[in-house]
Amino acid sequence: MLNLAALTAPSTPLDYFALLVKSDTDFPLLEAAVAVAQDEYEDLDVQDVLGSVDQMIAKLQRKIPADAVHLHKLHILNRFFYMELGFAGNVNDYYAPDNSYLNSVLKTRKGLPITLAIIWLELAGNIDLKVTGVNFPGHFLIKIALPQGQVIMDPLDARSLSGQELASRLEPFHKNLGLEGDFEVPFGLYLQDATHRDIVIRLLRNLKEIYRGDTDWDRMVCVQNRLITLLPEAWHEYRDRGLALAKLHRREAAVIDLDLYLHNGVDMGDREMILLTRAQMLA
Repeated sequence: MLNLAALTAPSTPLDYFALLVKSDTDFPLLEAAVAVAQDEYEDLDVQDVLGSVDQMIAKLQRKIPADAVHLHKLHILNRFFYMELGFAGNVNDYYAPDNSYLNSVLKTRKGLPITLAIIWLELAGNIDLKVTGVNFPGHFLIKIALPQGQVIMDPLDARSLSGQELASRLEPFHKNLGLEGDFEVPFGLYLQDATHRDIVIRLLRNLKEIYRGDTDWDRMVCVQNRLITLLPEAWHEYRDRGLALAKLHRREAAVIDLDLYLHNGVDMGDREMILLTRAQMLA
């Protein structure tokens, strides 16, 4: 497993994260996802967390017969992950922030589809299964390429999903966006491979919505710092950080972010609101 911390000594957790996500080549998904928790857990040792996953990988690899075919490997992995290790969705406290922090998920064995998937994908990749994440609307999924065909799996419980089930899950999403009839989107677009960058972005946006809903502006700013590191030209993320900074009365920093949005954003239906907020920061 890549250990970038051993190669350099970034001065802050955000610098360390920036180093991890600088390039899409060899983007270390697990390490970047674990590093997200450094904002909440200041003394977190990322390499120690990675080491605990390495131990899981080693244990799993010992269970795989030398002649195991891919389908057999998949069955062994799922039995190990869900039954022996006991990973599952945290259905009793689904929106708890800890469900998005990998160190906590590894400790409690409870998490969200995306955090369970990140750990599962790491294990699967180390037994030579061809797997990717899928940024399906409303619920992160896993795609598995087998000689028998493609499997779409729910990371909460390892259940394979039929095309009909996937279409049913899309119906509320389509209705909310008016994507019905002549406006239907080709089904395959929802099953595209998610890049490692895509996955960490989605993880952070889950946290963003939790903290925005809790009006926890300090924590939301930390999330926005990481989103902007991942997406330096996503101007709406500067807007959202600026608005959170405004809530914290950090006027100068808020104006800088809002100006970046105003100068670079397109199709700004909220332009007047942002201008008003900016004026209030300068008053």
